[in-house]
Amino acid sequence: MRTINVRETRQHISRILDAVVTGKEFIITRRNTPIAKLSGIRQEDIKLLCFPCRDKFRAKLPKSVAGSSKLIREMRDERG
Repeated sequence: MRTINVRETRQHISRILDAVVTGKEFIITRRNTPIAKLSGIRQEDIKLLCFPCRDKFRAKLPKSVAGSSKLIREMRDERG
């Protein structure tokens, strides 16, 4: 695991990310104090980052009678 400072990270982010893709890890420091760890993401974790499908939830919602623009105008009028 290689240690790099913030300035070096900014200057070489593209090269650093290429190295991370190949499996390398980096500790990023600010004034010689470790502040972050940069490592690759596992394929299993990518699925956790994706938003789940909301189709079933949306199907349960009642159909709106009025259009959204009308509802927004009504809400604005209520605020006065």
